[in-house]
Amino acid sequence: MNTKTPFLCLIVAALSMQMTAQNKKGGTPPEVSPMPMKPQMTEIWEPEVEVVVPGKKLGDAPSDAIILFDGTNLDQWTSQKDNTKPAPWKIVDNDHMEVVPGSGGISTKMKFGDCQIHLEFSAPDVVEGESQGRGNSGLFLQNRYELQILDSYNNRTYRNGQAASIYKDEAPLVNAMKSPLEWNTYDIIYTAPRFKEDGRLDAKARITVLHNGVLVQNNTVINGITYYIGLHNYPSAHGEDVISLQDHGNKTQFRNIWLRKL
Repeated sequence: MNTKTPFLCLIVAALSMQMTAQNKKGGTPPEVSPMPMKPQMTEIWEPEVEVVVPGKKLGDAPSDAIILFDGTNLDQWTSQKDNTKPAPWKIVDNDHMEVVPGSGGISTKMKFGDCQIHLEFSAPDVVEGESQGRGNSGLFLQNRYELQILDSYNNRTYRNGQAASIYKDEAPLVNAMKSPLEWNTYDIIYTAPRFKEDGRLDAKARITVLHNGVLVQNNTVINGITYYIGLHNYPSAHGEDVISLQDHGNKTQFRNIWLRKL
Protein backbone atom coordinates (compact mmCIF):
# COMPACT_ATOMS: atom_id res chain seq x y z
CA MET A 1 0.00 0.00 0.00
CA ASN A 2 1.26 3.51 -0.72
CA THR A 3 1.98 5.35 2.54
CA LYS A 4 2.08 8.78 0.93
CA THR A 5 -1.69 9.19 0.31
CA PRO A 6 -2.87 8.64 3.98
CA PHE A 7 -0.67 11.60 5.00
CA LEU A 8 -3.23 14.00 3.52
CA CYS A 9 -6.10 12.14 5.26
CA LEU A 10 -4.45 12.59 8.68
CA ILE A 11 -4.15 16.34 8.13
CA VAL A 12 -7.84 16.65 7.19
CA ALA A 13 -8.90 14.55 10.20
CA ALA A 14 -6.86 16.69 12.61
CA LEU A 15 -8.37 19.91 11.31
CA SER A 16 -11.88 18.44 11.57
CA MET A 17 -11.33 17.40 15.23
CA GLN A 18 -10.07 20.87 16.09
CA MET A 19 -13.13 22.56 14.59
CA THR A 20 -15.50 20.09 16.33
CA ALA A 21 -13.91 20.84 19.71
CA GLN A 22 -14.40 24.56 19.21
CA ASN A 23 -18.08 24.09 18.28
CA LYS A 24 -18.75 22.06 21.48
CA LYS A 25 -17.49 25.00 23.56
CA GLY A 26 -20.08 27.19 21.88
CA GLY A 27 -17.57 29.52 20.38
CA THR A 28 -16.90 30.44 16.80
CA PRO A 29 -14.08 28.30 15.50
CA PRO A 30 -11.02 30.32 14.67
CA GLU A 31 -9.94 30.67 11.13
CA VAL A 32 -7.61 27.81 10.31
CA SER A 33 -4.80 28.48 7.91
CA PRO A 34 -4.55 25.77 5.28
CA MET A 35 -1.63 23.44 5.59
CA PRO A 36 1.09 24.22 3.05
CA MET A 37 1.01 21.85 0.12
CA LYS A 38 3.78 19.30 -0.23
CA PRO A 39 4.85 17.53 -3.43
CA GLN A 40 3.65 14.15 -2.12
CA MET A 41 0.05 15.41 -1.83
CA THR A 42 -0.39 15.47 -5.62
CA GLU A 43 1.56 12.33 -6.50
CA ILE A 44 -0.41 9.35 -7.78
CA TRP A 45 1.58 6.12 -7.67
CA GLU A 46 -0.96 3.36 -8.20
CA PRO A 47 -1.87 1.70 -10.42
CA GLU A 48 1.37 1.80 -12.37
CA VAL A 49 1.04 2.80 -16.04
CA GLU A 50 1.03 -0.22 -18.37
CA VAL A 51 4.10 -0.67 -20.56
CA VAL A 52 3.65 -0.86 -24.35
CA VAL A 53 6.73 -1.46 -26.49
CA PRO A 54 6.75 0.85 -29.54
CA GLY A 55 7.57 -0.40 -33.02
CA LYS A 56 11.23 -0.32 -34.04
CA LYS A 57 10.62 2.30 -36.70
CA LEU A 58 7.87 4.79 -37.52
CA GLY A 59 4.74 2.96 -38.66
CA ASP A 60 5.64 -0.38 -37.08
CA ALA A 61 3.02 -1.89 -34.82
CA PRO A 62 3.45 -1.54 -31.04
CA SER A 63 3.38 -4.59 -28.80
CA ASP A 64 -0.34 -4.39 -27.98
CA ALA A 65 -1.56 -3.93 -31.56
CA ILE A 66 -3.86 -6.29 -33.46
CA ILE A 67 -2.22 -6.98 -36.82
CA LEU A 68 -4.90 -6.81 -39.49
CA PHE A 69 -2.58 -7.14 -42.48
CA ASP A 70 1.19 -7.70 -42.65
CA GLY A 71 1.49 -8.52 -46.36
CA THR A 72 1.46 -12.30 -46.05
CA ASN A 73 -2.22 -13.30 -45.82
CA LEU A 74 -5.80 -12.07 -45.53
CA ASP A 75 -6.74 -14.28 -42.59
CA GLN A 76 -8.20 -11.35 -40.63
CA TRP A 77 -10.57 -10.40 -43.46
CA THR A 78 -13.68 -11.76 -45.19
CA SER A 79 -15.67 -10.93 -48.30
CA GLN A 80 -18.07 -8.05 -47.67
CA LYS A 81 -20.57 -9.67 -50.02
CA ASP A 82 -20.56 -12.90 -47.99
CA ASN A 83 -18.73 -12.95 -44.66
CA THR A 84 -18.57 -16.74 -44.75
CA LYS A 85 -16.15 -16.49 -47.68
CA PRO A 86 -12.49 -15.39 -47.71
CA ALA A 87 -11.46 -11.92 -48.80
CA PRO A 88 -11.21 -11.92 -52.63
CA TRP A 89 -8.42 -9.37 -53.04
CA LYS A 90 -4.94 -10.12 -54.37
CA ILE A 91 -1.72 -10.34 -52.35
CA VAL A 92 1.31 -9.01 -54.24
CA ASP A 93 4.93 -10.00 -53.47
CA ASN A 94 4.11 -10.90 -49.84
CA ASP A 95 4.12 -7.16 -49.28
CA HIS A 96 0.76 -5.60 -50.02
CA MET A 97 -2.76 -6.35 -51.19
CA GLU A 98 -4.52 -4.97 -54.24
CA VAL A 99 -8.22 -4.43 -54.80
CA VAL A 100 -9.70 -6.80 -57.38
CA PRO A 101 -12.24 -4.51 -59.08
CA GLY A 102 -15.73 -5.98 -59.11
CA SER A 103 -15.03 -8.50 -56.36
CA GLY A 104 -16.56 -6.35 -53.62
CA GLY A 105 -15.15 -4.86 -50.47
CA ILE A 106 -13.54 -6.71 -47.57
CA SER A 107 -14.32 -6.58 -43.83
CA THR A 108 -12.47 -7.57 -40.68
CA LYS A 109 -13.58 -10.68 -38.85
CA MET A 110 -13.29 -8.83 -35.56
CA LYS A 111 -15.55 -5.98 -34.44
CA PHE A 112 -14.30 -2.72 -32.97
CA GLY A 113 -15.44 0.53 -31.37
CA ASP A 114 -12.96 3.12 -30.08
CA CYS A 115 -9.58 2.44 -31.66
CA GLN A 116 -6.29 3.67 -33.05
CA ILE A 117 -5.59 2.56 -36.64
CA HIS A 118 -2.50 2.68 -38.82
CA LEU A 119 -3.00 2.03 -42.54
CA GLU A 120 -0.82 2.53 -45.61
CA PHE A 121 -2.23 2.88 -49.11
CA SER A 122 -1.21 3.74 -52.64
CA ALA A 123 -3.07 4.59 -55.82
CA PRO A 124 -2.60 2.21 -58.78
CA ASP A 125 0.84 2.60 -60.34
CA VAL A 126 -0.72 3.51 -63.69
CA VAL A 127 -2.61 6.78 -63.35
CA GLU A 128 -6.03 6.54 -64.97
CA GLY A 129 -9.18 8.61 -64.69
CA GLU A 130 -9.84 11.82 -62.83
CA SER A 131 -11.78 13.21 -59.88
CA GLN A 132 -13.46 10.27 -58.09
CA GLY A 133 -12.14 7.79 -60.66
CA ARG A 134 -8.52 7.73 -59.45
CA GLY A 135 -7.41 5.36 -56.70
CA ASN A 136 -10.82 5.45 -55.07
CA SER A 137 -11.54 3.31 -52.02
CA GLY A 138 -12.59 3.99 -48.45
CA LEU A 139 -12.06 2.93 -44.87
CA PHE A 140 -15.40 2.33 -43.15
CA LEU A 141 -15.30 2.54 -39.36
CA GLN A 142 -17.92 0.36 -37.65
CA ASN A 143 -18.95 -0.49 -41.23
CA ARG A 144 -20.76 2.87 -41.45
CA TYR A 145 -18.53 5.95 -41.36
CA GLU A 146 -16.18 6.48 -44.32
CA LEU A 147 -12.74 8.00 -44.27
CA GLN A 148 -12.11 8.60 -47.98
CA ILE A 149 -9.19 6.99 -49.80
CA LEU A 150 -8.46 8.61 -53.15
CA ASP A 151 -5.59 9.72 -55.37
CA SER A 152 -5.84 13.44 -54.65
CA TYR A 153 -2.38 14.23 -56.00
CA ASN A 154 -2.92 16.90 -58.69
CA ASN A 155 -6.49 15.62 -59.00
CA ARG A 156 -9.30 18.12 -58.40
CA THR A 157 -12.60 16.89 -56.98
CA TYR A 158 -15.20 18.11 -54.48
CA ARG A 159 -13.48 19.03 -51.22
CA ASN A 160 -15.56 16.76 -48.98
CA GLY A 161 -14.81 13.83 -51.28
CA GLN A 162 -11.03 14.06 -51.61
CA ALA A 163 -8.48 11.97 -49.73
CA ALA A 164 -8.76 12.19 -45.92
CA SER A 165 -12.26 13.64 -46.01
CA ILE A 166 -15.08 12.19 -43.97
CA TYR A 167 -16.86 11.37 -47.19
CA LYS A 168 -19.64 13.83 -48.11
CA ASP A 169 -19.31 15.26 -44.59
CA GLU A 170 -16.09 17.04 -43.56
CA ALA A 171 -13.22 18.08 -45.84
CA PRO A 172 -9.62 17.62 -44.65
CA LEU A 173 -7.76 20.64 -43.31
CA VAL A 174 -5.14 20.29 -46.07
CA ASN A 175 -4.27 18.00 -48.99
CA ALA A 176 -1.19 15.98 -47.91
CA MET A 177 -1.34 13.37 -50.68
CA LYS A 178 1.85 11.89 -52.16
CA SER A 179 2.31 10.95 -55.81
CA PRO A 180 0.78 7.69 -57.15
CA LEU A 181 4.15 5.90 -57.03
CA GLU A 182 4.55 6.58 -53.31
CA TRP A 183 2.89 5.10 -50.23
CA ASN A 184 0.62 7.18 -48.01
CA THR A 185 -0.12 6.68 -44.33
CA TYR A 186 -3.22 7.29 -42.25
CA ASP A 187 -2.90 7.34 -38.47
CA ILE A 188 -6.36 7.50 -36.98
CA ILE A 189 -7.85 8.00 -33.52
CA TYR A 190 -11.52 7.07 -33.62
CA THR A 191 -14.13 7.56 -30.89
CA ALA A 192 -17.33 5.64 -31.55
CA PRO A 193 -20.76 7.24 -31.08
CA ARG A 194 -22.58 6.76 -27.79
CA PHE A 195 -26.26 5.92 -27.43
CA LYS A 196 -28.66 6.14 -24.49
CA GLU A 197 -30.38 3.05 -23.12
CA ASP A 198 -33.51 3.88 -25.13
CA GLY A 199 -31.49 4.01 -28.37
CA ARG A 200 -31.33 7.79 -28.75
CA LEU A 201 -28.01 9.34 -29.74
CA ASP A 202 -25.98 10.57 -26.76
CA ALA A 203 -22.73 11.65 -28.47
CA LYS A 204 -21.66 11.65 -32.13
CA ALA A 205 -18.55 9.83 -33.33
CA ARG A 206 -15.28 11.78 -33.52
CA ILE A 207 -12.09 11.26 -35.50
CA THR A 208 -8.55 12.60 -35.62
CA VAL A 209 -6.44 11.76 -38.69
CA LEU A 210 -2.80 12.31 -39.57
CA HIS A 211 -2.17 11.92 -43.32
CA ASN A 212 1.53 11.33 -43.99
CA GLY A 213 2.21 12.85 -40.58
CA VAL A 214 0.12 15.97 -41.27
CA LEU A 215 -2.97 16.69 -39.16
CA VAL A 216 -5.96 16.69 -41.52
CA GLN A 217 -8.90 15.91 -39.19
CA ASN A 218 -8.69 17.43 -35.70
CA ASN A 219 -11.15 15.71 -33.36
CA THR A 220 -13.73 16.12 -36.10
CA VAL A 221 -17.39 15.34 -35.42
CA ILE A 222 -18.81 12.67 -37.73
CA ASN A 223 -22.39 13.68 -38.47
CA GLY A 224 -23.71 10.20 -39.17
CA ILE A 225 -23.68 7.21 -41.47
CA THR A 226 -21.99 7.89 -44.80
CA TYR A 227 -24.52 8.29 -47.62
CA TYR A 228 -23.71 9.01 -51.26
CA ILE A 229 -27.01 10.89 -51.56
CA GLY A 230 -28.60 12.80 -48.70
CA LEU A 231 -27.61 14.18 -45.33
CA HIS A 232 -25.78 11.97 -42.86
CA ASN A 233 -27.52 10.91 -39.66
CA TYR A 234 -27.69 8.28 -36.91
CA PRO A 235 -30.88 6.32 -37.67
CA SER A 236 -30.40 3.67 -35.00
CA ALA A 237 -28.19 2.65 -32.09
CA HIS A 238 -25.40 0.14 -32.63
CA GLY A 239 -22.38 -1.32 -30.89
CA GLU A 240 -18.99 -2.46 -32.08
CA ASP A 241 -18.79 -3.53 -35.70
CA VAL A 242 -16.37 -4.54 -38.43
CA ILE A 243 -13.96 -2.28 -40.29
CA SER A 244 -14.34 -2.40 -44.07
CA LEU A 245 -12.28 -1.44 -47.12
CA GLN A 246 -14.19 -0.48 -50.25
CA ASP A 247 -14.00 -1.82 -53.78
CA HIS A 248 -14.69 1.25 -55.92
CA GLY A 249 -13.45 -0.23 -59.18
CA ASN A 250 -9.82 0.89 -58.84
CA LYS A 251 -6.75 -1.26 -58.12
CA THR A 252 -5.92 0.62 -54.95
CA GLN A 253 -3.17 -0.99 -52.83
CA PHE A 254 -2.85 -1.48 -49.05
CA ARG A 255 -0.17 -2.62 -46.63
CA ASN A 256 0.79 -2.55 -42.94
CA ILE A 257 -2.62 -2.29 -41.30
CA TRP A 258 -2.80 -2.55 -37.52
CA LEU A 259 -5.14 -1.47 -34.76
CA ARG A 260 -5.17 -0.82 -31.03
CA LYS A 261 -8.39 -1.00 -29.05
CA LEU A 262 -8.89 2.08 -26.88
